[in-house]
Amino acid sequence: MNKFLVEAINEAKKGLTEGGIPIGAVLVLDDKIIGRGHNRRIQNSSAVLHAEMDCLENAGRLSASDYKRATLYSTLSPCDMCSGAVLLYGIKRVVIGENHTFKGPETYVQSRGVTLEVLDNEECINIMKKFIETSPLLWNEDIGEE
Repeated sequence: MNKFLVEAINEAKKGLTEGGIPIGAVLVLDDKIIGRGHNRRIQNSSAVLHAEMDCLENAGRLSASDYKRATLYSTLSPCDMCSGAVLLYGIKRVVIGENHTFKGPETYVQSRGVTLEVLDNEECINIMKKFIETSPLLWNEDIGEE
């Protein structure tokens, strides 16, 4: 399994143990993790702390050229908000653990020049399926549904 996806999965599991939604992300530059995060909307009563946003925040300020060379790994297909951050900062490659339980605006992101790689990782799928079954209200809140 991809070593960076493993780290994103570890972040997702950390979020779950904290009582949050099990989605994790890492930002990689020059084969090194420079940022990591997990969905902390519940834990922090935040409107925006999806895993990818938390990861970017934890990476700190980067130059435009660094973002263009970086790869974002996420356990789940990024939503509209997180995809917007990818586009805003010019991240050119996103590796997605799975997009079976949720699929963000992947076609649009690709049309803007971002390379997406979907790994169809069974562990990512199973973590989200179980969470959605056991916590449908939290899940719907997270993706803006009723």
